[in-house]
Amino acid sequence: MTTSTTNRKQRTITLSRRAPVKIWEDEWPIAAQATGDSYRGGDHGGYQRALSNAEFDKYRLVVRVHADGRAIVYGKLSAAIEEWGQPARGASWGGGEILPAGSDLAAAISRVGGDGGLPDSLIRECIADLPAEEI
Repeated sequence: MTTSTTNRKQRTITLSRRAPVKIWEDEWPIAAQATGDSYRGGDHGGYQRALSNAEFDKYRLVVRVHADGRAIVYGKLSAAIEEWGQPARGASWGGGEILPAGSDLAAAISRVGGDGGLPDSLIRECIADLPAEEI
């Protein structure tokens, strides 16, 4: 008799103006996401060096939707390292919202991204990654 175990992954999500939540990732699949960074160099080698030295900001916006229609929209800003190996003061951020079924996900992405000071291009990219609406 063969038995298999599923390794479920639990994730803690930081939210805005309320306590964090813990979810099972398989119950809250990603419906849309966008990632980016503030690197403005032109070469791959320079990017890899900057990445390993944390010389630029990294951004992420994620939308997860439960089978019952509830959604979580959250974002994260990982600040670049300034002098002496310390993160830029006050620049790191994490936050998000839990939304009831049927909520306007694009509006929530805009709110969460705006609250975190994330780039408009990242917000637009995440909205564009949402499943298309059939009209």
